[in-house]
Amino acid sequence: MSDLHPRLVEVTERIRARSRDTRAAYLERTRRAAAAHPARSGLSCANLAHAFAAAPTTDKLRLRGGAHANLGIVTAFNDMLSAHQPYEGYPAIIKTAAREVGAVAQVAGGVPAMCDGVTQGNPGMELSLLSRDVIAMGTAVALSHNMFDAAVMLGVCDKIVPGLVIGALHFGHLPVILVPAGPMMTGISNDEKSKVRQLFATGKADREALLDVEARAYHGAGTCTFYGTANSNQMLMEVMGLHLPGAAFVHPNTPLRDALTAEAARRALSLTANGPSYTPISQVVDERAVVNGIAALMATGGSTNHTIHLVAMAAAAGIRITWDDFDDLSKVVPLLASVYPNGKADVNHFHAAGGMAFLIGELLAAGLLHPDVTTVAGEGLHHYRREPVLQDNALIWRDSPAASLDATVLRSVAEPFAPDGGLRLIRGNIGRGVTKISAVKPEHRVIEAPAIVFDTQEQLVAAHKAGELHRNFVAVIRFQGPRANGMPELHRLTPVLGALQDEGFKVALLTDGRMSGASGKVPAVIHMSPEALGGGPIGRLRTGDLIRLDANAGTVEALVPEAEWAARAAVPALPPTDDLAGSLGRSLFNGLRGIALSAEEGATTFGN
Repeated sequence: MSDLHPRLVEVTERIRARSRDTRAAYLERTRRAAAAHPARSGLSCANLAHAFAAAPTTDKLRLRGGAHANLGIVTAFNDMLSAHQPYEGYPAIIKTAAREVGAVAQVAGGVPAMCDGVTQGNPGMELSLLSRDVIAMGTAVALSHNMFDAAVMLGVCDKIVPGLVIGALHFGHLPVILVPAGPMMTGISNDEKSKVRQLFATGKADREALLDVEARAYHGAGTCTFYGTANSNQMLMEVMGLHLPGAAFVHPNTPLRDALTAEAARRALSLTANGPSYTPISQVVDERAVVNGIAALMATGGSTNHTIHLVAMAAAAGIRITWDDFDDLSKVVPLLASVYPNGKADVNHFHAAGGMAFLIGELLAAGLLHPDVTTVAGEGLHHYRREPVLQDNALIWRDSPAASLDATVLRSVAEPFAPDGGLRLIRGNIGRGVTKISAVKPEHRVIEAPAIVFDTQEQLVAAHKAGELHRNFVAVIRFQGPRANGMPELHRLTPVLGALQDEGFKVALLTDGRMSGASGKVPAVIHMSPEALGGGPIGRLRTGDLIRLDANAGTVEALVPEAEWAARAAVPALPPTDDLAGSLGRSLFNGLRGIALSAEEGATTFGN
């Protein structure tokens, strides 16, 4: 085991110093909660009778006696989402496993799980980011009954996992394990899908051709196979010690997946306060685990959305991280994975090449992860250098491959795809944002071109259809931040800008909104903070202003005379003209939008 990299130590120590007061306050609240609210101890006979009224006889007797542990299940099951459909059968597996060890499991509650893939480019997408905090509150409601000694969280996709973690951390005295469902089988290549999307955007393919290719890409149960936010979630939960080792990328509806689900239940029950290995989630998610998550995000070229979600998750544990922490780690953590959109492979290829066990082993050996962390698998991250298999129908863990089984997908620290990480902080007189540089070819990382300013992605698409965008330009999409409209992903821009770049034009995107977790080949500075609605300087930009983006240097500047720039007022947001602005549920989220913090602060509605 190598000594820790000095940068890893430096970033961890400054996070610890920055978080000293908030972390101490969080741990004290957790300590008081553990002392004051041991499971079921405060429930009256009427309370308890309500809680086990519908339970099977054996479970009822165990809960009535009070000597047996009870495992709470918080589920994001619905059968519209391919990634969450497998969860339908999980409660039965978990309950059976609990009974086998003399315990009980109950479904504590359900949380909403929306699919960005369904809502992209539609009004529902304005609820997406804010749904994370609704999920956190739903998790709190589920666990509020004080019936549970531990909990398992069933969720995979973009906002669901961060929401579950945020909610669970507010019950920091409970052991918690995240239980994934796994990716769908590989369909058509991501390159083929993207090409047809671009052809459709330019009028060269019809809707039937587009629907056919989309249906072949998204064709079964499990997460989408590209390395977007959902699969970045699974990577993070594993490297942060909240999964069982190797659980992230096992296919749904397989014997190994079912065995891992049952073992997650048994393991969670072994970590309760009444047992010898008490491991509450507050001990698992500390500064070292958060830094490990950031480092692994860089090593894999993970989703830009986690520059928001990791900030919010850490804050729920009293830990304060900033984009500077991401940027500083990015400079020293090499890129070890090439998974779409950073390459042609999908997560199934990554898993087959050695997956998380190999990746974690490489980073540990290079001193780029903290080894001495608490995990749900036990003390130390070394547990996660092993991978699960079934041997004679029994679940065991074996050592990961000593070398990558496919160097086009997964590499060692000695021979990385790039010497630094996949994400970059961008700063300048327009504010602070992030870019996914690992997905952008070197020749596209520097651009100087005039701005064309839009207030919606629909305006840009309309301009493209009108033939107004066949030139070099920087697309500025403002009023897309958390407070403006909930910060939807601007998915409609990807095929349009990609097609223009393929035609030879120099194009880039600058926005206070989000792009997909699979942000791709066009240079895009996103999450600009402060956002336009909050008076951020992105609101001062005018069409025709010359903008220089240097993603290599991490800078973006409006090349406007300093005095003129300082004197400019930000353009006020136009009132909604869409007669659907208050419908489709969006008006219910007005209060959350009004209190949302900036993207750099995690876009949270829970305050600092």
